[in-house]
Amino acid sequence: MFKRILLAIDGSPVVEREVLYAGHLARVEGAEITVLHAYEPPDRYHGYEGYESLAEQYRAVAQSLVDEIVNELRSDGVEAQGELRAGAAAEVIINTANEYDIDLIIMGTRGSSNLRDILGSVSMQVLRFARCPVLEIP
Repeated sequence: MFKRILLAIDGSPVVEREVLYAGHLARVEGAEITVLHAYEPPDRYHGYEGYESLAEQYRAVAQSLVDEIVNELRSDGVEAQGELRAGAAAEVIINTANEYDIDLIIMGTRGSSNLRDILGSVSMQVLRFARCPVLEIP
């Protein structure tokens, strides 16, 4: 049923639970996982001395997050690849899901205790515009 899973990560503590769910589903379904992290370089500093170095540091930290999750999934016997893209998270998630013909998106929710605040704006946009099922992990 699910052959291509997109695991959208943001570096928050919920990532640990996302990886557990995604890994289990991938093993059960025989699916491959694309681990995606969308990051936004600090463009407000563009044009200042040192900006290029700062932007590269952002990219390097984001890439290490993706690599860590991919390696964890692979060590658990799951076929996984990483994808790092700069841009607004919801747009990047939706575009990547469409590009890779993803069957399921797995992503975390905001860790709020207020029921009406549980889903953040990224989650709401992905739920609204995704062409495939979305599994939100609290």
